[in-house]
Amino acid sequence: MEHQLFKQILAVMNVVDKPRRNPCCKFSMEDIIRVWFWAVLNDRPVIWACDPKNWPLHERRRPLPSSSTMSRRLRRQDVQTLIRNIEQHLLRSQGNKPLAWMIDGKPLVIGNASKDRQAGFGRAVRGKAKGYKLHSLIGMDGSIAAWRVAPLNKDERIMARRMLRGADIQGYVLADGMYDSNPLHEICEARGELQLVAPPRGGYHRPRRRRTQSNGRRRAIALLENPQSKFGRELLKERDAIERSFGNLSNWGGGLTHLPPWARTHRRVHRWVQAKLIINAIKHPVKNTTYVN
Repeated sequence: MEHQLFKQILAVMNVVDKPRRNPCCKFSMEDIIRVWFWAVLNDRPVIWACDPKNWPLHERRRPLPSSSTMSRRLRRQDVQTLIRNIEQHLLRSQGNKPLAWMIDGKPLVIGNASKDRQAGFGRAVRGKAKGYKLHSLIGMDGSIAAWRVAPLNKDERIMARRMLRGADIQGYVLADGMYDSNPLHEICEARGELQLVAPPRGGYHRPRRRRTQSNGRRRAIALLENPQSKFGRELLKERDAIERSFGNLSNWGGGLTHLPPWARTHRRVHRWVQAKLIINAIKHPVKNTTYVN
């Protein structure tokens, strides 16, 4: 299966736009990305992919860059731009955009004894942990409109604001009670084409404290507490689909199950997660679904 996924990555790389190549470089951008994705696909460090013995027989005659060359070239803007073009080609919705989007975070835990100073302590699945968190804005069709990687102690609502400001989406944004805040509702209201739907933090049908509430938050509360229509409650139940999306991301060999020991500091973690999202998008392609406008 790894060979098939790797061939599809190379096929996508041939069709996306590429930055201008630097003629002074011995290895092209495509060579660097080939080695990088071969390492990530096999859950191995870059130095493992720089050894010809770890490649198939028909690939061993091809010259490979050294580990230091890979480390230097992966930080260059042209290589990062090409990886970003591959990501946008695969992760974005190619057809009509879905009516509802889901927003949530997935913890990426590392050991508490790690010396990574950019990681943070925060809430994980079972109590406190150290690491990072993947914040995602995912459509009902599986397309990813925006994603961020931040330390585990970073407030999810702050990351949600950054994603919602620049995401090219419209419709309903489904979230849990953590995201029920006036600033998030105000961002959706300012865009005019988004409605955040999140359970009230104080519970349903309870008296609200006398404080200023945004119009978007009032509409969300009315939508969920309407006794004559179950549309809001039924719509919010669809938010569980993001758990299935996170499950599809990690429940197969080569998926984003954890952060390996060589993926430390924010830059390396972001690059590792980006590659895993690209590989997952190839394995689970976005479905072309027709939605009623």
